[in-house]
Amino acid sequence: MTAASALYVGHVVHRRLADFDHRLRYRTWMLLIDLDAIEAERPRLLSRRRFSLLSWRPTDHGDGSGTPLRAQIEAVLAGAGVRLDGGPLRLLTMPRVLGYGFNPISVWFAYGADGVLRGLVHEVTNTFGERHSYAVPAGLGADGRARHATDKTHFVSPFMDQALTYEFEVHAPDDRVSVAILAKRDGRPLLTASFAGERRPLTDAALARLFVTHALLTFKVTAAIHWEALKMMLKGARYRHRSAPPKEPVTVGRT
Repeated sequence: MTAASALYVGHVVHRRLADFDHRLRYRTWMLLIDLDAIEAERPRLLSRRRFSLLSWRPTDHGDGSGTPLRAQIEAVLAGAGVRLDGGPLRLLTMPRVLGYGFNPISVWFAYGADGVLRGLVHEVTNTFGERHSYAVPAGLGADGRARHATDKTHFVSPFMDQALTYEFEVHAPDDRVSVAILAKRDGRPLLTASFAGERRPLTDAALARLFVTHALLTFKVTAAIHWEALKMMLKGARYRHRSAPPKEPVTVGRT
């Protein structure tokens, strides 16, 4: 029987399409956590302790409280008109490394009892520690990909306008996974950002290899954000001051 939880190893790619030219490509990896199966499937190297080599903490997601994550995410999805009826709930995210964690985006894949993808929640976190969720019906196309959109309501980068729309195209996890975002300004493409990875089993051996080959993963993510920001400033990127957080913790999107 194939385990529900897994690893996905691949690349993050960003490309600026307007105002100035800028692109980046980094190797990275992410966890796929099945909420109902993770405790039975969790290898020893993936701890839930406060400090360890690699760890995953439920309080790093949702509203950060002790309320069970399933109840939180189901409530968020219900606000978008999505009901799971007890189906699987899986989270694509990066682990904490040596106790430190930072996830620019984590994605919840919500399935019905029939195994069909019904909705997604994109949890977006900025470098100020503010987290906001975008909840959407899956919007499955004939090719099996989920396509949906939402207005941007959460400050992310000082080099991006606030009045943007996001368009998502998602390949739900199987042998591979991909999450692509197109940011538009006044209907015109501004930026593309994506993660695409191939599935590997969630084992101690696989985690040990990734810890070595992708050393200090989450530290490098934070460092890369500031390094790329410096390069964009040198290219003449206009700085936008941080806007106030949205009044509501969740923005509901559309297919």
